[in-house]
Amino acid sequence: MPVKITENDGQLEFRQSEGGLATGLGSIYQQGDNMWLGWPGLEVNSAEKQDEIKDKLKDLSLFPVFLTQDEINLYYEGFSNETLWPIFHYHPTYAHYEQSYWDSYLAVNHKFKEAIFKVAEAGDIIWIHDYQLLLLAGLIRDEQPDITIGFFLHIPFPSYELFRLIPWRAELLENMLGADLIGFHTFDDARHFISSTTRLLPVHATANQINYNDRQIVVEAFPMGIDAEKFESLTVNPTVLENVALLKESFQDLKMILSIDRLDYSKGILQRLQAFDILLQKNPEYIDHVVMYMIVVPSRDTVPQYKELRDEIDKLVGNINARYRTLNWIPVHYYYRSFEIEMLSALYHVAEVCLVTPMRDGMNLVSKEYVASRTANTGVLILSEMAGAVKELIDAVIVNPNNVGELYRAMIEALSMPIEEQKRRMIPMREVVAKFNVRHWVKIYMNQLKEVKELQASMQAKHVGPITMTYLETEYRKASQRLIFLDYDGTLVGFKTNINQAFPDDDLYEILNELIADPLNHVVIVSGRSHDTLEDWFGHMQIDIIAEHGAWQKYANEEWAKLPGLNDQWKQDLMPVLEMYVDRTPGSFIEEKSFSLVWHYRKVEEGLGELRANELMNNLRFLTDDKNLQMMSGNKVIEIKNYEVNKGKVISWLDKYDYDYILALGDDQTDEDMFKVLPEDAYTIKIGSNISAARFYLQDYKEVRKFLRTLAAKSE
Repeated sequence: MPVKITENDGQLEFRQSEGGLATGLGSIYQQGDNMWLGWPGLEVNSAEKQDEIKDKLKDLSLFPVFLTQDEINLYYEGFSNETLWPIFHYHPTYAHYEQSYWDSYLAVNHKFKEAIFKVAEAGDIIWIHDYQLLLLAGLIRDEQPDITIGFFLHIPFPSYELFRLIPWRAELLENMLGADLIGFHTFDDARHFISSTTRLLPVHATANQINYNDRQIVVEAFPMGIDAEKFESLTVNPTVLENVALLKESFQDLKMILSIDRLDYSKGILQRLQAFDILLQKNPEYIDHVVMYMIVVPSRDTVPQYKELRDEIDKLVGNINARYRTLNWIPVHYYYRSFEIEMLSALYHVAEVCLVTPMRDGMNLVSKEYVASRTANTGVLILSEMAGAVKELIDAVIVNPNNVGELYRAMIEALSMPIEEQKRRMIPMREVVAKFNVRHWVKIYMNQLKEVKELQASMQAKHVGPITMTYLETEYRKASQRLIFLDYDGTLVGFKTNINQAFPDDDLYEILNELIADPLNHVVIVSGRSHDTLEDWFGHMQIDIIAEHGAWQKYANEEWAKLPGLNDQWKQDLMPVLEMYVDRTPGSFIEEKSFSLVWHYRKVEEGLGELRANELMNNLRFLTDDKNLQMMSGNKVIEIKNYEVNKGKVISWLDKYDYDYILALGDDQTDEDMFKVLPEDAYTIKIGSNISAARFYLQDYKEVRKFLRTLAAKSE
């Protein structure tokens, strides 16, 4: 919560929380009719005391969720901070996978769900924050399918290789997908999440959109800002000015390097001290002239790793101070406690250099607070490339926090940087921090959440659900002459790793036979498959076939005819390029058709296939343009073919009869050519996506079969 409650001699004390989220949102959550639910920070067992806290917090628009000591130990200290935190911050050796941790994590997320249902009303928006509540969106969605839910993760999301170490990884992802909009600080985090989701769950993602349980979830990066105006105005606050005067009197002509962090192994505190040690060792002229002012806010120092880290910091600070201090000068001023914001503001104002070098951080708002406080446009920010803030504060001195030598050189650069250079760097950073403040962050997140709900509504309208199905059935029944175009792969059958195994099964033959048994139906298979394969599969049926995207055509009981004017001489020039990519990409293969070449990467490792596909398309672009060829990217394929060859050739079928019901189904980019040439009143259906020229969509080939079976049954 934005306030922390402590109990002294039976009296409750309320003070502001130190956390980045609480600080960032604390100044704006009370605007409008909002309610903040959270843990008040202490165990409260008596119902009387709980009621007292609820009453006092009610006026602040706060609703407390109380945790028992067991829940604090297992859910918060356990699963949240000993399982998720180390994995998400790339320290897997510190992670513990205890069943009791997971059970408590699940139970507490349920407790939060119950608390939400006590205050939430119809039409409310629920915005869930951070790694302690990864299950909450899914739990709420199970009970309220139509509610609007946003989720934001304030720490990094790890790469798939690390995330999959967690035994309960699938449950975490499934429940995160209960949200409508999932936000991260950086694009890298969003990319890692999408990668983990598509690899660990049977879901499909297109760009930053994931389809799951008939819902579209958008994954996006929203770099969090701070209340920049607040930090600017603090610089003229009387208490802050008093603190500034005291600091200047204490440190006089000394240059100050400021370091503020919570005690954590992800913050890179030891490396900072090691670099400062090298600075004094190699540059004795800085002795008596530079001071490091280090604040470490206490955190979980009963946990072994944190206790060891604190001991290491104590040792290193003591060692540096013992070796370099003089009668009038102490190199490291180290404070193991939290400071009031008025003192932090004074330190931001006084420090010539701010050192923010975490090993891994979601955003890190200290860097932005320092920049916002530098109203004279001077000062130098040294920033880790592993902090989310580095994507915006590109004029900082950027370092790899693991490279102590680079940290040392950055300190030298910062301490000797001319004022003009400081201003050149600081002014654009201050503009970024002022513009992309916390209000802007909330605004763009909420706008995007609204857009996602509109997207879902439009997709729901286009989805062939019960109402649309009834309409399509009614029109089907009324029709006197029907034309039905059916794509094959991805539409009538699912995708197989081996393309030769995607042959028609008995169920599909049964559906097709039912359709063609109705004399009013004219069924056409429209596929990119070779005409030989399609002849084997469907040549015995009363079905027309368009093969290889229109290069070959065949009416039922007639011979195959190829599109006139096509040649395949170009293949000899392109085949060596495709073969080179097969050699470089394990699992890829080439399929040769009469007038096209197809590079398949459905068997290739996720990520590598997409990388090679983009590379291949870039390499072939000029060659294909030169030869008047078309290059098309499909589902795990790249196909090169003559420009004249496309599924738009279905147009010639419209002239055969006077059809009053035209139905076309397809799942691929190549099917868009077919949708575009058909009349506006045709019933065009895209499989697997709403982003299409088609009027409707179905989720997958299973829904297609169910749909066709329903139509066929109605026609009997």
